[in-house]
Amino acid sequence: MKVSLFITCLSDALFPPVGEAMARLLARYGVALEFPRLQTCCGQPAFNSGYWKEARETARTLLDAFEDSDYVISPSGSCTGMIHHYPKLFEHDPVMLERAKALQAKSYEFTQFLVGVLGVTDLGATFPHKVTYHPSCHGTRILGIKDEPMQLMAQVKGMEFVDLPFAEDCCGFGGTFAVKMADISGAMVTEKADHVLETEAEVLVGLDLACLMNIAGNLRFRGEPVRVMHLAELLYEGVKGA
Repeated sequence: MKVSLFITCLSDALFPPVGEAMARLLARYGVALEFPRLQTCCGQPAFNSGYWKEARETARTLLDAFEDSDYVISPSGSCTGMIHHYPKLFEHDPVMLERAKALQAKSYEFTQFLVGVLGVTDLGATFPHKVTYHPSCHGTRILGIKDEPMQLMAQVKGMEFVDLPFAEDCCGFGGTFAVKMADISGAMVTEKADHVLETEAEVLVGLDLACLMNIAGNLRFRGEPVRVMHLAELLYEGVKGA
């Protein structure tokens, strides 16, 4: 099968180790990720701002990039969630609508693929730290990701997991929302960071780099030493040398 990595803009530009961690973890189970170079932004910023014509052009590029892929795997619930909006973008174009539905059906966030497709929950990882988890809005609400990350973390040896208070509250990023409503966004991420600090966790983990970047920025601004990681990074760190 041809499994392709949809790296997303943020991971490609700012967090490339996340993509590397995904590739190395999946390679342990015989999955060799391919990387179509045609891929670009999913179109979410334009879509959310009402520029649907521009979002369609970006979506067409992604549809072309992954046309021949059997599975498309991404480190972002947000960007994978955007692909679920493609049928709406092309609802008046029968040919493109079918292509959009096909891409939606074969696109998975990383933990969805690992648990739901490969059936892997125990990677043999060890991570002797106190960890809390932020479930991002799009991953939870659009993709329905709830059990998969918890199943993976439950098998990590030596890890102490602590629940995040008001975990499902938004971190305030929301793409263009953080720009258009900066004061409200800032208040929301401050509240989220406050809850992270309440847990006394050493590490905050999540599945969406936009959320993690936002929370990490607030914590660093306040001089707090909490380490912020994508779950793929935590799992890869936990299996190194195994």
